[in-house]
Amino acid sequence: MLVDFCLPVRNEALILENSINKLRDCLLAKNYSFDWRIVIILNNCNDDSEKILNRLAYIYQKELKFLAINPEGKSGALKYYFSKSEADIIVFMDIDLAVSLDDLDLLILPVVKNEFDLVFGSRFLKDSKVERSFFRSFSSLVYNYLSRKFLKHKFRDLQCGFKAFKSEVFLKIKPNLRDDKWFFDTEFITYANYYKFRIKEIPVNWDENRYEKRTSKVNVYKNTWTFIKNLIRLRAEISKFNKS
Repeated sequence: MLVDFCLPVRNEALILENSINKLRDCLLAKNYSFDWRIVIILNNCNDDSEKILNRLAYIYQKELKFLAINPEGKSGALKYYFSKSEADIIVFMDIDLAVSLDDLDLLILPVVKNEFDLVFGSRFLKDSKVERSFFRSFSSLVYNYLSRKFLKHKFRDLQCGFKAFKSEVFLKIKPNLRDDKWFFDTEFITYANYYKFRIKEIPVNWDENRYEKRTSKVNVYKNTWTFIKNLIRLRAEISKFNKS
């Protein structure tokens, strides 16, 4: 069994090597029974990220793979790689490792053991521990509340960048995925739920200020209206499937 740990990157030279080393050390220490590799997906980078990766790939060889692609948006880059991955299971997380790697077993093992098809982290479950600004926490709560109302699901946090799933899940729902930016997570989980894949939401230890006080690149004001329009569009698509 092969597991790809995918991390999308756009101009993250300041934290790239530190994050790769931390994740690699964690995976080696866990001594998992499956084969794994770290896959860095460069998306429209114009800093020193590729130079850093060339050096690290030479040192780590089979443990680290990277590719530079130019689709529009983070999710477009992820979908491009997911379509071509030879892995049985795919994990994706943010390069800043905002979710503690202590939560990795909770994420990956239920999928490896075939207990679930998709597992994802949530910042809004009872046992979650979150260090985040009030404004971003509030805006995420509002968005997830609206997504539950529009899409009729029970999940608490669709946007957390900490997910593990079988490759077959992605291949099944790939034709329905239209968004190449921040709405991808919502589409992905919504369609996985629609196709009745086994889904588990887990609490996480999440800190947006890891690595030199780096904060989210999402512009909340700019994306709010886009999120609402996408929710309306996705609800219409799901309703159409239900009627067919």
